[in-house]
Amino acid sequence: MTTSEPRWLHLVREEAARTSIAAVARRLDYSRTSISLVLDGKYPGKTGKIETKAIAVLEPAITVACPYVSHVIPVEMCQDYSTRRAPTHNPTLMGQWRACQQCQNKCKGETQ
Repeated sequence: MTTSEPRWLHLVREEAARTSIAAVARRLDYSRTSISLVLDGKYPGKTGKIETKAIAVLEPAITVACPYVSHVIPVEMCQDYSTRRAPTHNPTLMGQWRACQQCQNKCKGETQ
């Protein structure tokens, strides 16, 4: 990825290299020609809609299953809860903080 290349375009390039341009086009619900033109920098229209779709479909979701709240949360939230100072002013948050200190996911940032 070049420093001037946007993240969404890098994701499209990466996925096309991993699979194919046709496969990326199917996933994004665009024609193969459109994706090929985008990758070559020759797409005649605005790429805003393709960008939005690429981020939504190709951006990996970095989450972790939180046993305390019984659902998936962003890894940043997990790290925030487990590394913050003990919230002694709030019994509910203190319960979660204590659970985080013993959790197998603590600060690991493992993806699900």
